[in-house]
Parts: sequence; structure tokens; C-alpha cells
Amino acid sequence: MYTSDRAVMLGTYILENQTTVRAAAKKYGISKSTVHKDVSERLPYIQPELAEQVHAVLLKNKQERHIRGGMATKRKYARLRQAKQKTDTE
Repeated sequence: MYTSDRAVMLGTYILENQTTVRAAAKKYGISKSTVHKDVSERLPYIQPELAEQVHAVLLKNKQERHIRGGMATKRKYARLRQAKQKTDTE
């Protein structure tokens, strides 16, 4: 697969699914840095309109990442609390 085709494919996936670079990398089995390079450096030369839309999604994800991190921490401590309660009742 050509890098230009991959850049368009990744950009389309990110836009359609409103997903993160990490999720796109996992879906296609490539590194996050490759996804980021494709959508931020290569895509603007190939499809500028798509690149702008993808950039907007990535900016939104960047603004929301502290919220996702906080939710992950909350889930972690809830699991730890449940595990402790389970061992206390046994």
C-alpha cells in the first residue's frame, strides 16, 4: 500500500469514527507516530479538505484527553475498591 493511500484511509477512518490516533494505529496495526505523520504531514498535500476535518477531530481529542484520563483513573480505583471488598468478604 502506498503511503498516500494509507494517509487517506487513516484520515477517513479518524473522521468517520471520531477516533484518536491511538485507536487508528491499533485498528490498522501501525505505530501512533506513523498515523500522526500520515494525517498531519502527508494528508494536507493529498487531500487538504480531509486534512482540515481530521485536524479538527484531533484538536477535539486533545482538548478532551484530560477528561478521558480522569475517567480511566476513576475506573481504576473503582476496580481496586471492588477487589478489596471482595477479598474482605471472603
